Amino acid sequence: MNKIVLDCERMKYRDTGLYHYCRNLGKYLEKNIHLRQEQLFFYTPPGEQDWSLTTANHITQNPLHKFILPSLQSFDIWHSTYQNTHYMPVLNKKIKVVLSIHDLNFMYDERKTAAKKQKYLRYLQGLINRADAIICISEFSKKDVLKNCDTKNKPLYVIHNGTNLLETPELTSKSYKPRKPFLFSIGVINRKKNFHVLLPLLKKNTMELLIAGKYDDPNYLSFIQKESRDLGVEDNLHLLGSVSEHEKSWYYNNCKAFAFPSISEGFGLPVVEAMSCGKPLFLSDKTALPEIGGDVSFYFNDFNSDNMEKVFYNGMYKYDANGYQDKIKERGRSFNWHTSAKQYLEVYRSLY
Repeated sequence: MNKIVLDCERMKYRDTGLYHYCRNLGKYLEKNIHLRQEQLFFYTPPGEQDWSLTTANHITQNPLHKFILPSLQSFDIWHSTYQNTHYMPVLNKKIKVVLSIHDLNFMYDERKTAAKKQKYLRYLQGLINRADAIICISEFSKKDVLKNCDTKNKPLYVIHNGTNLLETPELTSKSYKPRKPFLFSIGVINRKKNFHVLLPLLKKNTMELLIAGKYDDPNYLSFIQKESRDLGVEDNLHLLGSVSEHEKSWYYNNCKAFAFPSISEGFGLPVVEAMSCGKPLFLSDKTALPEIGGDVSFYFNDFNSDNMEKVFYNGMYKYDANGYQDKIKERGRSFNWHTSAKQYLEVYRSLY
């Protein structure tokens, strides 16, 4: 019996892409393993152990494990799902290690010094040195890794994420319900998400902008609010904070369009979530987003307000005139966790 451990330590941070990545991958690996040949275990924080088929297959994460992990002598595969992890069996050479690399976003962070970027790269290189196989979540991410790291000719795969299945759309009495047609965006509220560039689209006062997501950078949050006041659109901007899965689904399903102007993405999970609703997609043309959005999305190639307004209104016209909805949904179906989980299992099996 081959025993696999999926490192879900990052699930201690809810409302993040890594939380959903670990949970979805874990659930679909369970559905696709060979029950007579493989056994799946999860390395999870307390309080995040009730989503799998059995709680007996969970190893409870403890911060002290940064210094020494629990015994892993009986396991064959350790899958590190986070490229900056502090939880990896570095010294135990008997267990094979698979490393997921989602992005090298720190390389695009103008606030980080060259020395800081090199420090992060050195740490990542140490994890790559220990890994037996590497998985990137996009071709863009793979190119970044090959450009900045030495993979030492180790197997390097690209496996796209699947899409999160949206819950039943539902607002509560406490949810914000828009009074006008609205743009929707979602993500951790920090500068790399670039949400503020959407504000000029509200100047005609015909729609609202709803942004959902955990507040990660107080300075950037204040900046967005100040920009909205300076432009005179503060009444049409609604920062929702973290929302439930049912609320998120309602906003995806009822928005006029989905906008995601992020300048640093290894994949862009909200894009494929929005695809499942067939809504118009307006994305930046940076990093991995063109790879994920494909030819069914419209792209901001710069963030000049006049250009963005032109892209938006031309895109809305094309969407209505050319029946984009079905094309968008079809592309969304290609991002499938069943398919992705099977690909991950093939990587594990190559190391047995």
